Amino acid sequence: MTNETRLQLFPMTTAISTEQTPPVLTIGGCDLNQLAAQYGTPLYLYDQVTMDAAVDAYQTALTTYYPTGGGITYAGKAFLCTAVAQWTQWHNLLLDCTGAGELYIAAAAGVPRQRILVHGVNKSLADLDAAVTLAGTIVVDNPTELAQLVERLRGHPEQPELWLRVRPGTAVDTHAYRQTGQEESKFGMSPTEVKAAVACCRQAGLQLTGLHFHQGSHFHDVEPLAPALETVLDLAAVLQDELGWMPQVICPGGGWGVAYHEDDLPQPNVTAYVSFVAHHLIEFCRQRNLPLPRLQLEPGRSIVARAGVVLYRVGAVKQTAERRWLMIDGGLADNPRPALYEAKYSALPITDPLRPNVGPAWLAGPFCESGDILIENVPLPAVTAGELLAVPVAGAYQLAMGSNYNGACRPAVLWLHERRAQLIQRRETVAELVARDLPLVNGC
Repeated sequence: MTNETRLQLFPMTTAISTEQTPPVLTIGGCDLNQLAAQYGTPLYLYDQVTMDAAVDAYQTALTTYYPTGGGITYAGKAFLCTAVAQWTQWHNLLLDCTGAGELYIAAAAGVPRQRILVHGVNKSLADLDAAVTLAGTIVVDNPTELAQLVERLRGHPEQPELWLRVRPGTAVDTHAYRQTGQEESKFGMSPTEVKAAVACCRQAGLQLTGLHFHQGSHFHDVEPLAPALETVLDLAAVLQDELGWMPQVICPGGGWGVAYHEDDLPQPNVTAYVSFVAHHLIEFCRQRNLPLPRLQLEPGRSIVARAGVVLYRVGAVKQTAERRWLMIDGGLADNPRPALYEAKYSALPITDPLRPNVGPAWLAGPFCESGDILIENVPLPAVTAGELLAVPVAGAYQLAMGSNYNGACRPAVLWLHERRAQLIQRRETVAELVARDLPLVNGC
């Protein structure tokens, strides 16, 4: 595929400006060379138009194919800061928080309690205390957690809604580290445990309103969702018959995939995913004579991944017997996904991005690990030291999973919209690397 095809991975507002020679990449009307000069690199960019369009696609499909009612949840774990939390409320999204830290960010951004949902496979007591105080919905992962919640919610003036996370016994086709629904998964409860949890909630007078399941993240095949949905609705029918309880909400998770590399194109179809879930939920409820619940979807990375781009500067070019190495100023610390999942990315030069490729290149970071290789074997033009490269599909699970390895400072983050770039996270300073440290006293 050509470099022009590769542009389809970038945010929707990406263009090549010919107002200067040679031409340069722009996003949201902003010159990427100028942004890098002003804010330094690595530099993360988020395009509002692309994020808005992703949400609109989900909400339109949900309204079209499931008119009974539904909603969308934004996965805070993909990337969360106060600005993104504020953006979720422009679209009336639920904000999924995992743990007290993300809950604090949501509260600091002014997200209303009723719009905050809490996930987590092993919530600490501090997490549960924060969830009870700040959240409108808590997804209960296991019986131990439920017992701890019963204690905390007894006499509490504001009772959150509870959903029970079911382990459906089937996973989607994705990397093993991203699968969550299989029988031996660490996530969720068995149907037998869920039945006991429903009885416990009813006895304690808790606001149990939903069932949740999740089979994995970044999948492209919708077919495995059908048997899991049947498992959960079979369970709902049993709960109705034996305990007189029916979920008002069904959340079949999400995690719909995106194209990270030109080999993944075209982009996975959001409408096909939503229509499949809606059609099967309607049909399976009809078959079991169950009332239609509210359908809550968790699109995951497919809302935010394509909206993000990261800029790196090439520090050196190395040529070995068989490889051209482009040494960049970021990698493992700001994006561990290639090392964790063998995630495959692509890239383009910012200046004259469509000039002819001369052969494959390997993009490697500055960190003291042989696994610090961001991209392997990507066709690129001749690139010299000092040039800037743009890596698309950088919006999800990169900064959120980043670290300070080798003393790396976390990058700055910009929000791009209508030719304006707004700083939403400043670059971390070296002084902040020791802000939590305390010196030894008397050599002890």
